[in-house]
Amino acid sequence: MTSLPPRAGRRCHNAVNPLHSTVYFSPDYAKELAGIGVEDASAAYFAGRAAAMGAVGPGTVAATFYNFNHELIARHLPAVWETAPPATVLAARLRGVDATLRRLLGDDAVASDEMAEAARLALRATEACTRHARPLYAAHADLPVPEEPHLAYWHAATLLREHRGDGHLAALLSAGLDPLEALVSHTATGKGMSPRWILASRGWRRTDWEAASGRLRERGLLTADGELTEAGTALRAELEEHTDRLDLAPYEHLGAAAVERLTELARGFLMTAAAAGAFPADLTGKG
Repeated sequence: MTSLPPRAGRRCHNAVNPLHSTVYFSPDYAKELAGIGVEDASAAYFAGRAAAMGAVGPGTVAATFYNFNHELIARHLPAVWETAPPATVLAARLRGVDATLRRLLGDDAVASDEMAEAARLALRATEACTRHARPLYAAHADLPVPEEPHLAYWHAATLLREHRGDGHLAALLSAGLDPLEALVSHTATGKGMSPRWILASRGWRRTDWEAASGRLRERGLLTADGELTEAGTALRAELEEHTDRLDLAPYEHLGAAAVERLTELARGFLMTAAAAGAFPADLTGKG
């Protein structure tokens, strides 16, 4: 039993997580990574997100990121660590985060009491996160918490993101969805990344996409025109419910009132960031 309203943790995650994600679409992040010699966009993404785990190879990243083609990862890892070791990448990433949040939110919001409050609440939630079977979360949990509130908030958002994400991978495995089937079925909900962005960023080919769609059709999860069947809709709903159950602890620890307050604060920051152009206009959708 939980004392939280239904899906309160998911709503909070959906408000907090996107501000973390702004960095991967940010010219400030690209500039900082290029400044240490990592100019390729895919290499910058893999390095920035994986650096907390150390100088890992493509197998570790394929396992923990789940939905990227191993061939794409192997083009950049482990070679990227010869250009910039993990500690250098992490420092550049934090500089990119600082510049990104100041540009998107403004210096007043960055220095506001609301930002400091959001950081305190988000960090409190992370106190109940667990390391076992959560490699990306565990690696980031070993990093120091930045002193400045907006960076501490981003750090906490990262911890909450990777904690839920690690659990979601367990749910995907339980549902029997391979990396591309997971992407195709999520896109079919209308809430996932568009096929154009997936094919451009995840290293898959159109033939791979069609093959995954075919496997989903064979399982009765996808219609001939790419829509979810009733069974497919139910599977995606259960995936999120399963993920919610695995990710309940931080929000139970925070408590209903504080979860509601963190959601409110996070939505305010997210709306400001989105209005400032934080995300590509065609990032999500079925087209």
